[in-house]
Amino acid sequence: MGGAVEAELRRLYRVRRPGRSGEPGEADGFGERGQPGEGEALGYAVPWQERVARVALTRIAEPGDEVMGRALRDRGAEEALLAVRAGKTLPRAGAVRTEGYAVRAAAADPLADLAAGWAAGARFLCPGDGDWPRQLDDLGLQQPYGLWVRGRPSLRLWALRSVAVVGARACTDYGAHMAVRLGAGLAAAGWTVVSGAAYGIDAAVHRGALSAGGATIGVTAGGIDRPYPPRNARLIADIAEHGLLVGELPPGDHPTRSRFVLRNRVIAALTRGTVVVEARYRSGSLITARRAAALGRVTMGIPGPCTSGLSEGVHELLRGEAAVVTDAAEVAELVGEIGADLAPVRHGPILPRDRLPPATARVLEALPGRGDADPEDVARAAGAATRDTLGRLYELQALGFATCAAGRWTLVRTD
Repeated sequence: MGGAVEAELRRLYRVRRPGRSGEPGEADGFGERGQPGEGEALGYAVPWQERVARVALTRIAEPGDEVMGRALRDRGAEEALLAVRAGKTLPRAGAVRTEGYAVRAAAADPLADLAAGWAAGARFLCPGDGDWPRQLDDLGLQQPYGLWVRGRPSLRLWALRSVAVVGARACTDYGAHMAVRLGAGLAAAGWTVVSGAAYGIDAAVHRGALSAGGATIGVTAGGIDRPYPPRNARLIADIAEHGLLVGELPPGDHPTRSRFVLRNRVIAALTRGTVVVEARYRSGSLITARRAAALGRVTMGIPGPCTSGLSEGVHELLRGEAAVVTDAAEVAELVGEIGADLAPVRHGPILPRDRLPPATARVLEALPGRGDADPEDVARAAGAATRDTLGRLYELQALGFATCAAGRWTLVRTD
């Protein structure tokens, strides 16, 4: 990679020096290709060599690799990279893993990856940068080495008030409908909706959030520049344009089954809670929910028909650690601020007789279901004085609940 390209990349990722009195500091922004412009303060704080080393590690080690995570914690990114390039064995790494690191390290070109990311409109964030979501630190040794991010908004700020909604790829019409409702409702209430940009529930919830003009984050299992699944390319482009697209793998890399599972830990850690809409017993969505619960996040589920195989996994969650939710307001109540995000009180329809004073309601109940009765009989059945009962009968007549003919009272059917 030429020196001019490296110099330009260094400029783009220049460590930002804070300004005075709240003014923007020295700009490190991109300014083009839909990225934050000069003075928009992405808050790069990680030195250049460490950033380059972490980019290289995204090529060398799989996401969530605890051996590499331990080396990062104990040695730092630059020393860990030097070790694997030299073929040295990291603590708790076997011979096969060590050889795999060395083979990948020989082919890694972090400057080319940074340039490819820039060409795709993506920036590379590291732990310690101002825009890094610190809740990802909860992953411990499985913390991402860094994140590739497409989109203008601040990932850290959007993730502070975010909810994950996940579910089956081959979802039912009911599941898709509920996902759209959740996405739109949460977005309209000011929550960032996070999902995996896959088919089914993921796509539906992203579309719901976008249709409401709200915030949404798609967490990918492949390179940030390779839409996957391909048929969701238009949706993924919309997420990158109007929201944020986030991934651990370098540009051009492809998703695998294991990478989808590992991607789920980022979704779980990034958000305050996870909602599962539809899922079978063996489902990656259940992995996300259980990982969220293990991290101390709120776990929720949308109940479905008891006869639906696509809801059996959700129902299993609901029998254990998950809470039942049916709409966005109930989700917000569970993940929001105590006392500030309460869902409305649920109740059935209020009938006119529900508004009657208790004594009047007792007189109404004392009227015979068939035929008529004189005031004395009604008073006796209501356990009240005849004079008071007569007054309440006239009240019921005025309200349309009873009629009187020749001194005898008849119930008027109102249902």
